[in-house]
Amino acid sequence: MKFLENYQEQAYALLRITTGFMFLLHGTQKFFNFPQQYPYGELGFLTIAAGSIELIGGVLIILGLTTRGAAFLCSGTMAVAYWLVHGTKSLYPLVNGGELAALYCFIFLYIACKGAGIWSMDNK
Repeated sequence: MKFLENYQEQAYALLRITTGFMFLLHGTQKFFNFPQQYPYGELGFLTIAAGSIELIGGVLIILGLTTRGAAFLCSGTMAVAYWLVHGTKSLYPLVNGGELAALYCFIFLYIACKGAGIWSMDNK
C-alpha cells in the first residue's frame, strides 16, 4: 500500500481534527447537555476544569491554533482523569472503563509532539 504514503499529512490532519471534535463534544455535554444530557449530576470543580479544557482545547486542536500547548494540556487532563477516575478501580483500561481516557491521552501527546500539520492556523 505504498500509495498511502502520499497521504500521511492529510491522514494526520484528519486525526487531529476528528479527535479535537470528539473531545469538544465532552465539553459541550458537560456545559450545554449537548448532544446528550450529562449523566453525572451537578458539576464540581474538577468537572468544570476538565469541561473547560475539553471545550477550549477541542476547538484549538480542530483549528490547529496553539496546537502543541493545547494538545499537551489535553493529554495531561486525560492522564489525570485516567488515574483519578479509572485507575483506582483496576490497572487495566478494559476492566476500569478508561480506554477512552488512555487513548485520548496518547493521541494528544502525539499531536503535541508532531504539531499542527496541514489544514491548521499554526501551519506557516
